[in-house]
Amino acid sequence: MKEKLESSSHPRRAVRILIPAALILVWLAVFGFGGMSFGSIDDVSTDERSSFLPSSAESTKVQNEIAKFTGSDAVPAIIVAERSGGLTDTDKEGLDDFAERAADVIPGAESSPVIPSDDKEAAQLVVSIPSDAEIGDVVTQLEDDAAQELAGLDVWVSGPAGFSADLQEAFGGIDGILLLVALAVVFVILVIVYRSPLLPVLVLVSSLTALCAAVLINVALAREGIVTLNGQVQGILFILVIGAATDYSLLYIARCREELRDNPTPFPAAWKAMRGVFEPILASGGTVIVGLLCLLLSDLGSNSALGPVAAVGIACAMLTTLTFLPAMLAVFGRVAFWPRGPRYGTEHPVLTGPNATGLWPGVGRFVAKGPRRLVAGVTLVLVIGCGGLAFLDADGVPQSDFVLGESQARDGQAVIDRHFSGGSGNPAYVLAPSDERREVAEAISSSGGIDGLALVARDSASGTTPIDDDGQVITDSRPGPPAAEATEINGDIMFSLTLSAPADSLEAEGTIEDLRENLSSTQALVGGSTAVDLDTNDTSSRDRTVIIPIVLIVITIMLALLLRSLIAPVLLLATTVLSFGTALGVSAVIFRLIGQPQSDPSVPLYAFVFLVALGIDYNIFLMTRVREEAITHRTREGTLRGLSVTGGVITSAGIVLAATFAALLVIPIQFLLQLAIIVSLGVLLDALIVRTLLVPALSLWIGDRLWWPSRLAKPSKH
Repeated sequence: MKEKLESSSHPRRAVRILIPAALILVWLAVFGFGGMSFGSIDDVSTDERSSFLPSSAESTKVQNEIAKFTGSDAVPAIIVAERSGGLTDTDKEGLDDFAERAADVIPGAESSPVIPSDDKEAAQLVVSIPSDAEIGDVVTQLEDDAAQELAGLDVWVSGPAGFSADLQEAFGGIDGILLLVALAVVFVILVIVYRSPLLPVLVLVSSLTALCAAVLINVALAREGIVTLNGQVQGILFILVIGAATDYSLLYIARCREELRDNPTPFPAAWKAMRGVFEPILASGGTVIVGLLCLLLSDLGSNSALGPVAAVGIACAMLTTLTFLPAMLAVFGRVAFWPRGPRYGTEHPVLTGPNATGLWPGVGRFVAKGPRRLVAGVTLVLVIGCGGLAFLDADGVPQSDFVLGESQARDGQAVIDRHFSGGSGNPAYVLAPSDERREVAEAISSSGGIDGLALVARDSASGTTPIDDDGQVITDSRPGPPAAEATEINGDIMFSLTLSAPADSLEAEGTIEDLRENLSSTQALVGGSTAVDLDTNDTSSRDRTVIIPIVLIVITIMLALLLRSLIAPVLLLATTVLSFGTALGVSAVIFRLIGQPQSDPSVPLYAFVFLVALGIDYNIFLMTRVREEAITHRTREGTLRGLSVTGGVITSAGIVLAATFAALLVIPIQFLLQLAIIVSLGVLLDALIVRTLLVPALSLWIGDRLWWPSRLAKPSKH
């Protein structure tokens, strides 16, 4: 009989070895192939702002026609030189030679004549770089050549090409320093939390594997044109996957530690722990995914691009936490927790009552003493924090402020502003039917913010013909290029306008708005880089108005299905939205203090989606356990037990996620800096205050009615 029992146990032991081993091998293969995909991200990504606008945008329609009129879609690099006291004849000759060599050295590039400033202290020239060239490499070459060939002059490379190169350089650290900083921060926190050398390594291996899987899938989707990748999306993907995967791992490991007390071998403990956290992790990840997919409703490509890319990342984080990490813990068992591993047969900690010791039972007793007063006090503090929203300015940021720190393009633009029309070298365009030439010319001439209106009409038959503000032929004898020129092709005419203000400034955007208003009675369309910035900001503001209410409705429905209640979801979402308002308000004050008062319109939208989705995570972790305990112990006792059990893991998860998002600070992009501040602050508020004090106090105050209309809301018969 004994031999029969032993033989029957062999297949079971084999299964317990083969299943974890197979899962580990599969995920390690994904880790390897995904790791190789990191090098392919640059091949399928783009950071061109105009490519993210909807086809219906006015500037998009003009952008699609510019190449037909100009003969190319080249990116202008503006080289500006300055000498205090005035340029010498030698300086001018050197600039002329540099302009000729630049066009010869850079394949496909064209160079304009050198244009001196009226005060004779500066000069500029425009090098048109083919759009298919490596802009960053070409700008670096221009900077190096200018430093060597124009010694003695102060020279800068600015314009659209210069700012694009700055962005490429800033985003260049995403798959290097950003990832290393994020992983290092998470590792240190995990070592402090677990006081174990091996367990943090297993968690990071699982999180990195999730990231590799996400990169592998998204690169493949980008090659097929299904998703769009850019530096901004890439950086957020890295942080989101590492943070979410680590958070889910913390929840799983806490449950596995409990099960190891009740199971002599690691396999059943790992399996039961996975079953215990399956619902909250699935609900949490599903909530985040649904919130992210709401971004697909955005008209702005940079917003809609993030939705599916990040959703893939969250799905990979959930999958590795529910398969790869349990497989590793099934293999390593209690060794993973060394030197403080849970022993089989030891009693579970007392969670509530006078005999309960520790931080979280103490927090529960504090909350239980006066839940109503606590709700009122915490709510008042959060509302006061929301007052900072009065300082929020999310109407747009000049392109020159996108990159933080040193910027040759920004410094060069400042020199251009001092000596030339701010928009020189980076024109605005007006596209109109040829039969509306007179009306369009009159509307342009009556618009402010345009530096002169010497117009030149050009077509393939007649060559170049100057026209005046009314569209009549004139002779323009001014030196240098005209402030505005018009090109006529196939019944359409395109005007090229030089704006008085820098093309990336909010003043220039105001000029475009005025120009469009003046042209509203015609069929003319206004485009160019300034119009792209304006349309991007307007579209992003529209996205906020549409997407935020939809996210709230969808997440409320998901919470109602998860908690089988209508009261609890509304309260949980209200606390999270209040926390978001506080984080955004306090962050707006911080932005003023650090000299970054203006924000991109997408910043509040991204912060909202992340904070509502991720903030709900902690409430899901807490309230699913409270509901589980309330089935046996009713709501009051269940709340205290749930708080005691999840307190440590949720606090650790919040600190990890906040620290992970804070790693975005190493990338010198203003958008990411502001997003890091808002999300990190909001996550800490949710994990340390809202989930710790406000939600348990509300639960104790409302009692069983919290679960209405489920059976838990009915009075107990005992």
